[in-house]
Amino acid sequence: MSTSRLFNSQFIALAFVLLVGIFLRLPPSLFQKPDGPLQSLVALHPQPASQQLGFDEGLYRDYTDKLIRFGLISYPEIIERYREKQQTLTGSILPPVRFLYIFFAYLWHEVFGTEPLSCLKTVSAVFSILTLLLATIFAGRLGGPRSALGVGALMAFAPTQLHMSQHALVDGFFTFWAMLVLWSLWENLRSPRNWRWLALYVVALSAMILTKENAFFVGVAMIALLIANYWLRFGIVTRELLLATVIGPLLGVVILGMLAGGASALLATYQLSVSKNYELKYAILTGDGPWHRYLVDLMLVSPVVLLFAIGSVFSLRRTKKAEWFCLVFIAASYLVMCNIKYGMNLRYANMWDLPLCLLAFSQMVTLVEYVAQRWRGMALFAIVALTSALELRTYVVMAVEYPLYELVSPELMRSLKILKSAADLK
Repeated sequence: MSTSRLFNSQFIALAFVLLVGIFLRLPPSLFQKPDGPLQSLVALHPQPASQQLGFDEGLYRDYTDKLIRFGLISYPEIIERYREKQQTLTGSILPPVRFLYIFFAYLWHEVFGTEPLSCLKTVSAVFSILTLLLATIFAGRLGGPRSALGVGALMAFAPTQLHMSQHALVDGFFTFWAMLVLWSLWENLRSPRNWRWLALYVVALSAMILTKENAFFVGVAMIALLIANYWLRFGIVTRELLLATVIGPLLGVVILGMLAGGASALLATYQLSVSKNYELKYAILTGDGPWHRYLVDLMLVSPVVLLFAIGSVFSLRRTKKAEWFCLVFIAASYLVMCNIKYGMNLRYANMWDLPLCLLAFSQMVTLVEYVAQRWRGMALFAIVALTSALELRTYVVMAVEYPLYELVSPELMRSLKILKSAADLK
């Protein structure tokens, strides 16, 4: 096949994959009667079986509603009311310092006038789409059009990506900013002292801090990547990059402090939230487990991708810079996340989907090298297509045929019929 024909076929395939991935991430409300503009396509869209309003979703809705009614100037009071309420509770509830997600929902309301919960779900869907596009561009920057197509396909049908796009939860929104931090760090290492990449890196770090306290895990991973660069030589660590790594989070903390009414108020809010989390019965029941619990949960949700990603570790060579970059990010953040008492949930691992897909695709490319030259392209296409189909099927089983809402081990196993309740045996 000529180079131009190959490029055209890859471009068409990539456009198809992205269109399907975007369609799957559209909010369910667009397909529902009587006002959904896409209700005629409802048979093609895997509607989530869980229509319940989750406890966290209710809180995000309430915070958004207060911001809509009282304006941005009232945010210190919103945070103060949270502290007053949290002190009376035996367990932790999510704090309003997860500002950026709430603020984007507020902006959506100001532009389109939709009700708060719908705004939150739309923001989740939009940023899941942006994550898919970011993943495709990042993969293309790392390995060219073939990598963009392969990784884009795996991300388009990743079950946890699809799941987070359909609910008013912050974790998919956070994933976008975490992956933007990861990508901009890579670009800064490869193109030192480029002010555009430095500015993007600072903005992404600040936005991540403003989104969720899980930014600490990503921050640890960024430091680990900068240290690992001494041996793995991803690129050049400059004084400007180190300065940006400090300025970005500091800017986010300053903005949060202003929103909270001061540094002491912000610190008290976080301390109250963390301390009460150890007393929350739901967290004790679902957030505990051994260090390898995330591996178990990922094996339930994306077994093929995880196995390919693990396989890539055994074929790593020093020259595979991108793969080492992804591996160090996962390993460093995993080390922290698996040691948080009562704090393990597959929602928090949503940010690993992209690096896992990059590692998995790398291993797929390695395996097809054992196939005859003329059949390699077809073999790679078949592996990616089959894996993507299995990923989509897993999502349908878990979230469409079963009302999966919370990504905790018991619910994951029930959705796959590994665990059964007494009602299932009647």
